[in-house]
Amino acid sequence: MTTLTRRPLLALRPALRLDAWSTGIFGLTLLTTAPLLRDPLGIPTAVSMLFGLGMLGGAAALALIATRPTIPAPLATGVASVNALSGVGMIALADIDLLPLTIWGRAFLAIGALVVFVFATLEYTARHHAE
Repeated sequence: MTTLTRRPLLALRPALRLDAWSTGIFGLTLLTTAPLLRDPLGIPTAVSMLFGLGMLGGAAALALIATRPTIPAPLATGVASVNALSGVGMIALADIDLLPLTIWGRAFLAIGALVVFVFATLEYTARHHAE
């Protein structure tokens, strides 16, 4: 009986780089458009700016991890876990009434959660194939 080895859809280093870029671009977008997002999404300007800053910090960390000569599997698992927890946090935030979210704001968070769940899956499955 032969066993099939499943290759990840994307290697770890490119997945981390793509995650870093998309997180950075999204964080910058939140920072620069925070006042414009307030009314259509219901996300207060200060909250958008805080999330944007946090995302820029996360993007820098991801970029730094991607430059390591070797990326240990536990570090890749940690990155995937943080993404998964971020997704759960976004779903929870969309579901509770902590912020005055509009229907568009709830959809915005749900789509964001989907994106980070995809990155979590890519990074988790690629962790054993780290360069």
